[in-house]
Amino acid sequence: MTTTQSFKSISTEEVARPPHRLAFIGRAFATLWANWKSRLGLIILGLFVLVAIFAPWLAPYGATQDGFPRNTDASWAHWFGTTAAGEDVLSQLIYGTRISVTVGFIAGALSTLVAVLIGLSWGYIRGFGAEVVNFIVNLFLVIPGLPLMIVIAAYLQNGGLAMIIAVIVITGWAWGARVLRSQTQSLRSRDFVTAARFSGDSSFRVVFHEILPNMTSLIAGSFFGAATAAILAEAGLEFLGLGDSSIVSWGTILYWAQNSNALLTGQWILLFAPGLCIALLAMSLTLINFGVDAISNPRLREGSAKATRTAPSARTEEGSER
Repeated sequence: MTTTQSFKSISTEEVARPPHRLAFIGRAFATLWANWKSRLGLIILGLFVLVAIFAPWLAPYGATQDGFPRNTDASWAHWFGTTAAGEDVLSQLIYGTRISVTVGFIAGALSTLVAVLIGLSWGYIRGFGAEVVNFIVNLFLVIPGLPLMIVIAAYLQNGGLAMIIAVIVITGWAWGARVLRSQTQSLRSRDFVTAARFSGDSSFRVVFHEILPNMTSLIAGSFFGAATAAILAEAGLEFLGLGDSSIVSWGTILYWAQNSNALLTGQWILLFAPGLCIALLAMSLTLINFGVDAISNPRLREGSAKATRTAPSARTEEGSER
């Protein structure tokens, strides 16, 4: 084979080879799908995302469309009945999916971003700066989350959905930052980090080009945990009346159902349906986290396969001994 032919074959193989990032994403998704818990979580989350996207086509009526008979039970016209204001409950549940999914993903992503920036920097630097960051993070960890959210939301009231997201981000980044800081400290003394430092790379490049790629699964797990907390926090703030009561979300459905004494009037569906949706959406993200743990810890995804391989051999050894 000539040099030109070998060069052509090598270049063809390089072009045919999939990019490293796409291959990693494919392997990560295969690992998630192989775990039955994370597979169930992906299916439930996918259904909620589809409902949020196609809400105008799935809802039989508008989110705030009223004029229907008030406080009616389930019927063919209104499957989940109507509210005290004459609004269709099913339509509000469908449109409320948009708020919870949006707040969960945006607030979870922003909380994770803040945790990554602070956690990696905090774990890499030394001296007085690390002590200052340590004091701030411990301060946010010591203060109970829910009372802090209530106080901040009370001062920033009537800020709409952006206010709820801001409150969740302010109160939800500290735990993820501490976890990422611990992992950064363990990676800081590795050989590849020392080699990058001696080669003249800046601290920014060492942190975000050498250390960060080795923490992808941990960051993904932090995101799903933050998104779960954001969904529950948004519903809690709306239920307490600290959010925007004019929007339609699962939390505001619970808020107005409580104000109208839904349990006393026998409309338990007004409390049960949004509560069940909140629990299912939060559960789906928690189940996906099991698959994320399997990505970061190969023993978790190889345990079932090893058990399957070792079980026949164990039975064979028992038979030979007998």
